[in-house]
Amino acid sequence: MRQVKRRSALPVYIAAAAFAVWALVLPLYTLWHFLAAALVTAAVWLTADRLVKPKIEYVPEPEPEPVSYGAAADAILAQAASFRDETEKLSASVPDPAVREKMARLAELSDRIAQDVVQDPADADRIRRFQTYFLPSSVELLRAYGRMSAPGVEGENIAGAKGRIGQMLDTAIAAFQKQLDALYQNDAMDVDAEIRAMQSLLDQEGLAAGGDGLGELLHKA
Repeated sequence: MRQVKRRSALPVYIAAAAFAVWALVLPLYTLWHFLAAALVTAAVWLTADRLVKPKIEYVPEPEPEPVSYGAAADAILAQAASFRDETEKLSASVPDPAVREKMARLAELSDRIAQDVVQDPADADRIRRFQTYFLPSSVELLRAYGRMSAPGVEGENIAGAKGRIGQMLDTAIAAFQKQLDALYQNDAMDVDAEIRAMQSLLDQEGLAAGGDGLGELLHKA
């Protein structure tokens, strides 16, 4: 929220009334009469403006314009945001801090996977397939765990199911991490190519083993 001060129109009305009273009571025949009336009116307005405090209002901050990365990328980012919101909401019903930590880790990895599409739009189809297969299943597991964690819900079967869900969350975290790593495969290949090109240049200039060709290389540059 943003604080805005709105000045009252009352001082203007008071000043206008003062001028009207002057015009009715005192003469307005010469220039000096009008100048005196103007000075008195201005003084009345300044005094009233100081006495009448401005009205304080709170208005909402203007929302920033949404950033778009294209229809495909926006859909992927929206899906990840929905998963994160759902995970945070379900986490409130889970008393086990270890499970809440796993849920937060899944949401973090989901966000990082989705953010890859901003840097590499070519990964959009791959990320979309991953989200379609794994995010809904993960949400269903988390919902089931939340229902089983409700007060008064106890039993051997429930405890066993919750244990299996906890193990599955570990498996899901590993799968999410593996997917994120796979998305950086192209970047890793680009890095390797750059390293090989730089190594080749160093070999050509006699700099690979700390030779004396550095000055020559700088001279060519």
